[in-house]
Amino acid sequence: MQTTFTDAQLKDPDTARSNEVLRACVHCGFCTATCPTYQVLGDELDSPRGRIYLIKDMLENERVPDDKTVKHIDRCLSCLACMTTCPSGVHYMHLVDHARDYIEDNYRRPWRDRTLRWVLARILPYPGRFRLALLGAKAGRPFKRLMPDARLRAMLDMAPRTIPPVSSNDDPQTFPAEGRRRKRVALMTGCAQKALDTDINDATIRLLTRLGCEVVVAEGAGCCGALTHHMGKTGESHGSAARNIRAWTREMDGDGLDAIVINTSGCGTTVKDYGHMFRTEALADDAARVSGIAMDVSELLATLMKEADAEAQDTAREGIAGTDAAPGHGVFGPPRAEGRGMRVAYHAACSLQHGQKIKSHPKDLLKRAGFEVVEPADSHLCCGSAGTYNLMQPEISAQLKERKVRTLEAREPQVIAAGNIGCMMQIGGGTEIPVVHTVELLDWATGGPKPPKLVEAG
Repeated sequence: MQTTFTDAQLKDPDTARSNEVLRACVHCGFCTATCPTYQVLGDELDSPRGRIYLIKDMLENERVPDDKTVKHIDRCLSCLACMTTCPSGVHYMHLVDHARDYIEDNYRRPWRDRTLRWVLARILPYPGRFRLALLGAKAGRPFKRLMPDARLRAMLDMAPRTIPPVSSNDDPQTFPAEGRRRKRVALMTGCAQKALDTDINDATIRLLTRLGCEVVVAEGAGCCGALTHHMGKTGESHGSAARNIRAWTREMDGDGLDAIVINTSGCGTTVKDYGHMFRTEALADDAARVSGIAMDVSELLATLMKEADAEAQDTAREGIAGTDAAPGHGVFGPPRAEGRGMRVAYHAACSLQHGQKIKSHPKDLLKRAGFEVVEPADSHLCCGSAGTYNLMQPEISAQLKERKVRTLEAREPQVIAAGNIGCMMQIGGGTEIPVVHTVELLDWATGGPKPPKLVEAG
């Protein structure tokens, strides 16, 4: 795509990056085939190609964003399916992030929108505040029909049936490895997840320590910044990210870290982009170091499994008597009798399969643990959660949720597994089938407790 940015405009690093992204686009339109909002709305301007034209015009002419442009960019899920599909390698994520930042600085939203965004930015990244808000939403749910705004009704629907108790495992501390220490890792415990589902971090810590990892919850680490970043609130998102960078580099420079483990894939996509986000700031080097060792939990587990297999093969070659040299022994073999063969429908979170390009690890790990793994039709399409999207665009989100739940239920699973808390809440709100995190099933298969949602389901 031809661009006409001036030399003065290109001195801005974000504009220069957007120029690179725009020039990579060849107008092929492949992205429209996998864009969820285009599938639902059928409007070219609600496809990546259409939004690219709107963003190009807005940035090149440095104009005040109009209502039409803002509407179509707001409707973008940032699912990044377009980046998986694009044959030209267009980095749409950096472009739409810049557009949202530009809109936030140059567009005055209606007061209802400003208020909603202000409230979400002041509540969701803070687990204590979020927990209180969930309690309020639960109390207000019987009055949902009286709410004049669909977005307010969506906020009431977000509250889970049961607000989980606070987990002490989320406090800064170190969990020692069981047996020989293989790795020392920092676990990102997140923000919304600590209010919505404390079972996930608990299961992750049990699983990783059982597999020989010393797990550190670093002092000062918290929200990754994604929730405010995708609303264009760059100052707030960078503030959250900077606190994480400082917390984790203290650990890296202290006793060292082999990895920063993230069990919410939406956070993982953002943390892995810290190097880009801070490329022109004082924290640039430390941000790049953090991004360099950030891993989704499934990546680390796949690495541990590979290392265990290699050790087993070495043991077998050496012929050590009395040693179990089965591949993966002590990692994912042999699986527990209870749960073996359970039919698991795996939901691939967009931030994992498109944002981080991780597709096979979770499925391979579940199969290795003895589960039967199935996938829904159109597994590349978003469930409609997308951070705060289900609260700010509830109508579109509801259509995507209904489609996703229908395709998952068609596989007749006993349980649905996913790697992102937003997807779990979204899908769980539309089905009676238990929805759990992948690590909860892997923890159960290797000696941990049965996931509470499976216990409740009987």
